[in-house]
Amino acid sequence: MPSVSRLREWGGAALAFVYPPVCQLCGQHRAGAPEGYVCEHCWEKVRFVQPPCCDRCGLPFAGEITAAFACANCRDMELHFTSARAAVVANDFMLEVIHRYKYNRERWFEPFLVELLLRQAVPALRQIPLAGIVPVPLHPVKQREREFNQAECLAKPLAAALGIPVLTQLVKRVQPTRTQTQLDKHARSENVRRAFAPVSPPRLPGERLLVFDDVLTTGATTSAVARVLRAHGAAEVIVWSLARGT
Repeated sequence: MPSVSRLREWGGAALAFVYPPVCQLCGQHRAGAPEGYVCEHCWEKVRFVQPPCCDRCGLPFAGEITAAFACANCRDMELHFTSARAAVVANDFMLEVIHRYKYNRERWFEPFLVELLLRQAVPALRQIPLAGIVPVPLHPVKQREREFNQAECLAKPLAAALGIPVLTQLVKRVQPTRTQTQLDKHARSENVRRAFAPVSPPRLPGERLLVFDDVLTTGATTSAVARVLRAHGAAEVIVWSLARGT
C-alpha cells in the first residue's frame, strides 16, 4: 500500500494536472499548491488587522487611538465572549477567496488562508493558556451539502501550532439559520440566539476556550456559541476569526 506521503504527492500531481501552477485569482502569475494558488502580486491585496482595534470585538479603526476603547457595536450588544480578534480585513479580495473556498469547494486556497491565520494568531495566542479551540459548527444538513466545515478545517492547523486540541464534541448546531450577510446586528443576534446547544451537558469548570469562525462581523454567531460554553462552566471564551468584516 502506498505511504501517506506518496499519496499526497500523487494528489498534488493530479491537482497540478487539472490546475496548472498559475494563480487562480488573477490567472497571470505563477502560484502552485504550496502557495494555495495565490501569487505574490495578489498577496499585496491582503490587509492584516493592525491596531488600533476595539478592545472587545477587534474592529479595526483608522487613525491614532492610544487609549483602550469599545466600539458602538459592542456597547449596543450583549456579547458572551471576552474579546475577539481576526487575522485580516474582510475586503472584497478576501471575501472572494473565502466565498470560493466555502461555496465552490475550491479548497486549494486552504494553504493560503491557513498561512494568513497562523501569521497573526499564533504570536498573539502562544502565551495564553487555552484548553482548546471550538470551531463554530454547521448544521448537519448544511455540512452534508458543503461536505466540510471551513471553520473546523482552518482551526486544525491553528490548534496544531499551539499544541491544543480541536473540540468538536462540545457544541452542536440544532437549528438551520438563514445567512447573516443581509441582516443588521440585532437581526443577526436573534437569528442565531437558539441555533446552538451542548452536545451533552459538558463540564468545563474554569476552562478558557477559543471559539473560531472564518469571518466575524457583529460577533453574533460566535457569541451564541460562547453563551453555550459559558452556561456549562467555561470561565472565559475568547474568539478568533480569519477575517474581520466591518
